[in-house]
Amino acid sequence: MSVQSIHFDADTEVLTILDQTLLPQEERYIEVLTLEQAEQAIKSLQVRGAPAIAYFGAFVLAKEASRLQDNLYFHRQLDQVGQRLIATRPTAVNLQHIIESLLRLNVGEDFEQIAKAIKVRAIEIYEQDVATYRTIGEHALTVLPAGGNVLTICNAGAIATSRYGTALAPFYVGKERGIPFRVFASETRPLLQGARLTVWELDRADIDVTLITDNMAAWTIQTKQIDAIIVGADRITRTGHTANKIGTLQLAILAKHYGIPFYVAAPHSTFDLEADDTIQIEERDAHEVTHIGGHPTALVGITVFNPAFDVTPPELITGLITETGVLEPTESVIVQHVGGNAYV
Repeated sequence: MSVQSIHFDADTEVLTILDQTLLPQEERYIEVLTLEQAEQAIKSLQVRGAPAIAYFGAFVLAKEASRLQDNLYFHRQLDQVGQRLIATRPTAVNLQHIIESLLRLNVGEDFEQIAKAIKVRAIEIYEQDVATYRTIGEHALTVLPAGGNVLTICNAGAIATSRYGTALAPFYVGKERGIPFRVFASETRPLLQGARLTVWELDRADIDVTLITDNMAAWTIQTKQIDAIIVGADRITRTGHTANKIGTLQLAILAKHYGIPFYVAAPHSTFDLEADDTIQIEERDAHEVTHIGGHPTALVGITVFNPAFDVTPPELITGLITETGVLEPTESVIVQHVGGNAYV
């Protein structure tokens, strides 16, 4: 029912990804052969979604470890590979967590064994997370109204994770159980991940989905009787501040105004217990705002502000839906229940 956007063959170490920049017009899978190609795949959003980027980075590190195992400077060069991968997406903490956990295996003089251990652990993390995201979907079903109208933004679905997704997980699990939802998906400017990706994958799974533009959100909530809003996250701090795709904050404010619940769905690996309300926000190329499909839509050379994410404070969040249940977005609850990250 859902799409597998990343595939790593343990025997051949062939790594393929679904090129999400071509969706929804073309479903094309490409093989990633070099570190430079992998870096560009993350930066260009060929592979995207904080969890999916993390698995992808893990598999790239495994491939590089195998390639470097005969190199006398193995330890140093593998550490450099890890830092280059982390630098491709500074806001998404999942990537940092996984790469740093794998690099802790980079000890000893048996380079072949180190490379093997990294590959085995990368595959284990990926397979464990399939169950994690299904569990997130199960917990989400306990708070979302069955048959309700639910609004989401960006893409936090199967192609952004190992499977099921985070914010979209309850719709997939609900479909399996015969629990219907009517999903409203914001188009998500400037790169239209909602229009290109969320609508594509939900429609492909025969889930009722309606597309709206970002500036229709308030009117949609009011006229379509939206029951709840659910989003994913790229980073959640110990204080409950949540970084997600730009436009999320305004949905949280609207939910507060209209008195509807606003949920954030994310695994423990998304939590950064070393951070408070300070999150580095990636700013992207102005071309993404001034052009659509390569065609200019604004004055050439105009000044552009293009943050890729915003931060929602905990007082606007009804609950954090994780693999261990629905948590209150308070520091005491987060520290007690998360207690670190999934890849220590």
